[in-house]
Amino acid sequence: MIRTLKTRWRLGRRTRPFPPRENPLPERFRGLPALDPSRCEPGCSSCADACPTGALVLEGSPRLDLGRCLFCPQCAEACPSGAVQFTRDYALAASTRESLVVYGEARPAVEVLGRRLRRLFGRSLKLRQVSAGGCGGCEAELNATSNVDYDLGRFGVQFVASPRHADGMVVTGPVTRNMEEALRRTYAAIPEPKLVILVGACALSGGAFEGSPAVTGMPADIPVDLFIPGCPPHPFTLLDGLLRLIGTRKG
Repeated sequence: MIRTLKTRWRLGRRTRPFPPRENPLPERFRGLPALDPSRCEPGCSSCADACPTGALVLEGSPRLDLGRCLFCPQCAEACPSGAVQFTRDYALAASTRESLVVYGEARPAVEVLGRRLRRLFGRSLKLRQVSAGGCGGCEAELNATSNVDYDLGRFGVQFVASPRHADGMVVTGPVTRNMEEALRRTYAAIPEPKLVILVGACALSGGAFEGSPAVTGMPADIPVDLFIPGCPPHPFTLLDGLLRLIGTRKG
């Protein structure tokens, strides 16, 4: 026991401060894309042609749909002029699907919940996660938000085992036909008022599985309060989106 306490004392505080004073993510991290139309070469479509999901469109001003983006480097590597680059900005979440389309100075934005919902969820938010056919990547990053490094629980946000104990639902995966009914039942079991959060490219658009006959996609009749893109999103992206939604983080 004494040896364990000494080891814990030697390790010190392991939880990362959030928001961090300086961005700690490595240079290889691919966050919010930066599009510079002034550097586009006339007639060149190499970057859009290289995009595996059609997230990048060059009609008029270049636009990139973060909801369909896999954050692979193929578009940036294919662009001969450097008009497409990925920054280390991890703030990617949005309150509407439309605002995930970035162009020029436009960037995603999260609208804070109303006063009543902030009073209900601002200090204690319980979430039920539903893996609706995902590969496991987004689920692993969601698990990471609760470890000692990121400690989502310090902000009063926790994952629970039963939808009847939850304030909202977090959906990952493209929503397969075999999972649609389970997803609907989970949503119905959560008491009102409730939140719905989509995490990852698959949940937002189908991702790499878009167009598959096995995929139905997120049901249109279930309202969504927060969209968090990524493949998978980094824990900082998840923390940033959730805390902006409940008003814990501003700016």
